[in-house]
Amino acid sequence: MSHLTGKRVAILAIDGFEQSELLEPLRALKEHQAEVDIVSPKGGQLQGFQHFDKGEQVPVDVELAQADAGRYDALVIPGGLFNPDALRVDEQALAFTRAFFTAAKPVAAICHGPWVLANADVLKGRTVTSVPNIRRDLENAGARWVDEAVVVDQGLITSRTPEDLPAFCAKLVEEIDEGRHAGQKRSVA
Repeated sequence: MSHLTGKRVAILAIDGFEQSELLEPLRALKEHQAEVDIVSPKGGQLQGFQHFDKGEQVPVDVELAQADAGRYDALVIPGGLFNPDALRVDEQALAFTRAFFTAAKPVAAICHGPWVLANADVLKGRTVTSVPNIRRDLENAGARWVDEAVVVDQGLITSRTPEDLPAFCAKLVEEIDEGRHAGQKRSVA
């Protein structure tokens, strides 16, 4: 039996996700026997990118309009420039994200992914990291930003770039295995 047997994880994405930042966590979660759904505001296939070049496509498992955060044990938000920029202005995506904080469930975001957290208004008083380009946005949303490979704050896991994926994936598995974190709720209080 693996760490995450019986756990279900949502990866929230849309076209323009950074390929490695979706596929590497997906692989790590599945290696630990988690069930994983790609959740998206649109159905069909999502287009990944390797920086600015088109990469692989991934199929959507659940459209956001039908997704129930209560069915999942954790949420992952990959980066890329286009993916989080589109999700951070999608009210359904923001409500879905907030639901994980309200339920004290682990949430992980990498690179530009924390943009979604800023717009979901769940960063006040939290310590996070990200790609340096969005540092000011996260600080303006109330977060304390640090330049570290991976930061864990009461079930909130953040990382900077694809180079940090090994540390990010390891902490993601660890935090999901630990389960709910009461400190998550303080973000939506």
